[in-house]
Amino acid sequence: MTADTLSLTGKVAIVTGSGRETGIGAGIATALARNGASVVINHVSDTTSTRAAAVAQKIVDAGGKAVVVQADVSTKEGAEKLVQQSLEKLQVQHVDILVNNAAGGRPESFLTASPSSIETIFKSIVYAPIYMIQSVIPHMPRGGRIVNTGSVASKLGLGPTAVYGAAKAAVDALTFSTSMELGRGYGVTINTVMPGPVDTEALPKEVADKIHGALVPLTRAEERVGAVEDIADAVLLLCSEKSRWVTGQVISVSGGITGG
Repeated sequence: MTADTLSLTGKVAIVTGSGRETGIGAGIATALARNGASVVINHVSDTTSTRAAAVAQKIVDAGGKAVVVQADVSTKEGAEKLVQQSLEKLQVQHVDILVNNAAGGRPESFLTASPSSIETIFKSIVYAPIYMIQSVIPHMPRGGRIVNTGSVASKLGLGPTAVYGAAKAAVDALTFSTSMELGRGYGVTINTVMPGPVDTEALPKEVADKIHGALVPLTRAEERVGAVEDIADAVLLLCSEKSRWVTGQVISVSGGITGG
């Protein structure tokens, strides 16, 4: 009897916002590569070029395949660039997995949030997945997988993250709203994972400590901050053949902070 596996051998995966070695995106890319996928590490600015290269090199050193593409996926042009350069650098004609992980912005008071801050958050969190899905679907075969990185902020209604939470809630709605068109039309599933507090450098330490302090007591699996690997393994499952009948779902991967 052959054991079931989560093998992604022969698959091509793009993970946006994966250029920081301590981040969720890098963890997801590493998990997918470890299970056989060729992965594209994406970062947005010159300041993260060295770190993105380090993420890719670590994957290669472990026996995987990874390339790096710098692109601003919050624009249509940047999303198209990422897809085209991914195909060229990996010398393939298909993308099997898209993980929309890129996000920008910082927690701040809702009433004093600046137009530029609001725009940055919505462009990176809402516009980017739309542009990426539009750009990748022509190259995605049936059985393709799209996974969005959401947040429990979309369900909890935390004051300091009101704009961020609203943007993540838009992605929750996008996931369900597009699932029928993507599924019946293209044979592609789309889901969102919602992390709770995770130990990364995404937030300044003083902000992270405050948010984590409020949320960790709400966890149910264990009383701790989540690890990057906790999120990456959930994404791995959703990218595998085992998730073929799961689509349009927003799944809390938070140790039980939210019930759905």
